[in-house]
Amino acid sequence: MTSQADQSTTFESLGHQLGVRRIFTVLQEVREEGGHPLDRPVRQAAAVAVLSNPWSGTGVDQDLGERTRDVAPVLAKLLTDRLLVALGGKDAIQTFGKAALVGTDGELEHAAALIHTPYFGNLVRELLGGTAIICFTDGRSEPGPDLKVPLWHKTTAGLRDYYQTIDLHLPDAPHPDEICVIAAASDGPRPFPRIGDRQTDPDVDTTILKGLLS
Repeated sequence: MTSQADQSTTFESLGHQLGVRRIFTVLQEVREEGGHPLDRPVRQAAAVAVLSNPWSGTGVDQDLGERTRDVAPVLAKLLTDRLLVALGGKDAIQTFGKAALVGTDGELEHAAALIHTPYFGNLVRELLGGTAIICFTDGRSEPGPDLKVPLWHKTTAGLRDYYQTIDLHLPDAPHPDEICVIAAASDGPRPFPRIGDRQTDPDVDTTILKGLLS
């Protein structure tokens, strides 16, 4: 029987074979907001994989499906493993999000292929214990961008208290022929949330505009 350690080693090796040159994790604790300490710090984490673009040099008619099926599940496993360690396991995680940035020689569709199919999203959702659709950002970038990755509740996307972002800096990536793929999560809501929620919102429509002009 293959042990968990053996599986982890196998996925790390698969990542290397698939062109992952770097993986890193960012962990931050939000301890106060506006000068007021939180009763419990909220921890946010993001795991980042930098890999060779599997479709580098191909044209816009290139089928992306086969390589997506090969690469995306491995990235989902590698990144969620790191989030689980950083935040203390599946039960501690309350929000999630994802992102991908393709280098300047690639297509936006290359970034989309690695995060917007079930080969990534379904696995991230299952491994982190979620059921909601995963919020995201994607784009094209030169090396060294700053990036905001959105997060929301992993089972109830409409819980407004959990809408938040984690700020990242991606040093030396993505190179023109690379893609950065990111999975992110937190163990709590925004600091001092108090803007209400859908269950308590009043009925609002465009008739409210009529009362705004004197």
